[in-house]
Amino acid sequence: MLVRLYENTVFTADSTQGLRVLSMNGEPMILATLPFSIEAKSQTWLPKPTSLAVDASTSDASLIGVAVGFADGGFGVYMFDKRKSALAFLHQHAPSSNGTVSAIAYSSPYILTMTEAQLLSLYMFSHTPSYPLAPDERKVVAPHIVSSLKSHTAWPPLSLSIRASSASVSASIAYAMPTYLAGWSVGMQEMLLSPEGRIIESRLASAEPQGFQSLSIDSDESRSPSRNSRDPTSSVRNRPYVETSAYRSRPTSLSYTHPYLLAAHADNTLTVYMVTSNAEDLTIGPGRRLWGHTSSVASAHVGDRGKAVSVSKRGNELRVWELEGGTISQASRRRTFLGADAEGSVQVRPETKTDSARIVPQQSPELRSRCKDEDMVVTKGWVAFDEEKVVVLREELKGAQALVVYDFT
Repeated sequence: MLVRLYENTVFTADSTQGLRVLSMNGEPMILATLPFSIEAKSQTWLPKPTSLAVDASTSDASLIGVAVGFADGGFGVYMFDKRKSALAFLHQHAPSSNGTVSAIAYSSPYILTMTEAQLLSLYMFSHTPSYPLAPDERKVVAPHIVSSLKSHTAWPPLSLSIRASSASVSASIAYAMPTYLAGWSVGMQEMLLSPEGRIIESRLASAEPQGFQSLSIDSDESRSPSRNSRDPTSSVRNRPYVETSAYRSRPTSLSYTHPYLLAAHADNTLTVYMVTSNAEDLTIGPGRRLWGHTSSVASAHVGDRGKAVSVSKRGNELRVWELEGGTISQASRRRTFLGADAEGSVQVRPETKTDSARIVPQQSPELRSRCKDEDMVVTKGWVAFDEEKVVVLREELKGAQALVVYDFT
């Protein structure tokens, strides 16, 4: 199951239930459901969703755009009408031979996708009809491709972003990057476009100093970097992947909301980078370590107001971070090791097992309140939050998935 949170509204996607919209005001309630069935040549099949993005850039605040990437390389575009609590299908992009759409970002009229074959593609809709659709407009006119870039050094985890201003549009991808001698780092590629969709510039940046060398891999290896990074026949066999004090381990997740790029690690820490993107340059500043977790960090998410949330692998430790306001001092780090909370973060602790969280089961449309932390383990690595709630995607040991909603108002 894929999940996104926007203004007390949760969007979920899975091949069985399709696209669903749930309200988190009070008790969770399903507002709308739309199956992913696709008909072609007198056949109907259910594509498997692999990525999900929410677009809130529409001029009408009651409309929310949704984009879903699929395992067959295609993607779908949908619209949720908050006034009518209804979902509408707008466009289905054809499957692609470039593999699964592993990440997607949506800011109308642009859609940015990354495939399993490490192909980064930017699409633009030349015409987006008004909603609801007019009688002669059954769907959005198919988008045209603005640019497509192939990479051999952009490794998952990934984070895609689209930012628009009156002067330009920025489409970027943040990614994990293996380097010689120094272990894993982070990099970014950004495409700058005019408001009309003309590419002005494409530029690269990394958290490493100038002159570093990243590990380049062939196309076969690039399709499954997580497998080949441990393979003794891999080109990185002599480069350390394991976590040691001398080398940086591969991030467990990445989240980029300008200007903050946040990486989660298996060694109980996070690293936050400050990204500078202007007309002259794109740079990633030195990372600063965030301490406070007592177990492996499975996922982290950067919000829109300089705050972030992170969750431990088992989901029993949530922290909300204030990213603004300078570096964490060495004294603060020492206090952390002595058991005090890290400066700049607050741990979210449930008050009781019965009212701390509301869980939205995947298998049934019926919504109920329960919390069995001892039976749950985070395996999907997803967490998000707004000003009032934290939402975690968790999975029971038996395989059942659920959303846990923590309300800290």
